[in-house]
Amino acid sequence: MSKLYKLSAKEVNTGIRSGEFTAEEYIIQILERIDKVNPKVNAVICIDRNGALEKARLVDRKIREDEKIGPLAGIAIGIKDNICTSGLKTTCASKMLEEYVPPYDATVVRRLKDDDAIIIGKLNLDEFAMGSSTEFSSFGPTSNPWNTDYVAGGSSGGSAASVAASECSVSLGSDTGGSIRCPASFCSVVGLKPTYGLVSRFGLIPYANSLEQIGPIGKTVSDVVMIMKTIAGADDNDQTVQVTYRTPDYTFSSNEKMRIGLVRELTEGAEPEISKRIYSAMDLFTNLDCKCEEISMNYVDYALASYYTIAMAEASSNLSRYDNIRYGFNFTPDGYEWNAYFAKVRSNFGDEVKRRIIVGTYVLSSAYYGKYYLKAQKIRTMLKQELRSLFKKYDILIAPTMPILPFKFGEKIDDPIKMFMIDIDTVIANLAGVPAITVPAGFSNDLPIGLQIMASEFQEQKLFNAALLFESNTNINRSPEL
Repeated sequence: MSKLYKLSAKEVNTGIRSGEFTAEEYIIQILERIDKVNPKVNAVICIDRNGALEKARLVDRKIREDEKIGPLAGIAIGIKDNICTSGLKTTCASKMLEEYVPPYDATVVRRLKDDDAIIIGKLNLDEFAMGSSTEFSSFGPTSNPWNTDYVAGGSSGGSAASVAASECSVSLGSDTGGSIRCPASFCSVVGLKPTYGLVSRFGLIPYANSLEQIGPIGKTVSDVVMIMKTIAGADDNDQTVQVTYRTPDYTFSSNEKMRIGLVRELTEGAEPEISKRIYSAMDLFTNLDCKCEEISMNYVDYALASYYTIAMAEASSNLSRYDNIRYGFNFTPDGYEWNAYFAKVRSNFGDEVKRRIIVGTYVLSSAYYGKYYLKAQKIRTMLKQELRSLFKKYDILIAPTMPILPFKFGEKIDDPIKMFMIDIDTVIANLAGVPAITVPAGFSNDLPIGLQIMASEFQEQKLFNAALLFESNTNINRSPEL
């Protein structure tokens, strides 16, 4: 039997529906693949073997008996471990939640199950999604499938690495400041941060509510679109979802001649080989009859400081609930007075989470609220306005996804500023709430480079058109040998 685990989500779905192979045969190969390669990459931290096989047999029975099956029938999907899954641990890769089993599914998980997708397990991440390398996980770091001496990116490192390593066909991640796009770029796969308010966050354990979104990662643009058709749309459990916005039945149009702006500051600020790839992408679009030109953004230099000020402030508020009274783990208060108990419990957070809580508490304090937090919100508003003006002139903006290539373990973990700086290209989309996608753009020294494409709010269709146009005119490997 051929290597079914290497197939894209679309190919899996087509093969199962046509009877070329069964969902059970495919899932067995996926489980065997995880057993083989996960010790090398550490992307999957919890496997639902029995549940996956049971659902696969159910899909096969529906097909045999000619019952209606969902549009995602048989596709193996991994879920980032900060998204709630009923009956499966959801730990946020933290000791604080190491035994937590949610009694409910996140809305996105429920919708995937309803469409007959198969949840294969939970995926590694930086603790509470705070990091850009998946080195801040209590389960250990996730390795890059292209070179296991290098990081996979973060915080959704497990989500991207599992797809690149063919441990699942597609995955879900969350993106607060680039946490889907960073690892997708580092692992040479496709990752989408949807418009804020397009996908329900109900069941996503929060880090920074006004910034984060759940989104898909896949080997191809078509795979990402398949998942978006299922997970996007209104949800009574999340009032930030735009209930008046109807999710389109995304289709592809290659006839549209797009107006494209290349963001000069982000491209010239990247490593030379990465900048070269992005300018080459602009040349490719130009040769495909798109109108391309370089543009400048006035407030891009302030975006990173604004993002981290807001994100850490929201993190300090969200994580205050983990005091082992409302949320936490099994630890007796006997022999402790209040302050000592509280301090002991909170010490279970990792160093990076502690750092962000402390900084967030500081910028929200009465003495510094106006100096830092309020100023960051003003920058955010100006950035939004600037992007809205640009999107009146351009259909999409392009830039590097990451300004640097994947780096070796330990290179940046002891220098928080260096680690924060690698998010400089991705945080803009989160601050403005606009959609952004990364697609593989090539390699340098055998390490992946990603092209980032941004569009105006709820213009995912333009992203998909541009991403597919680029993908169909390039031939970039997405499956390393392991």
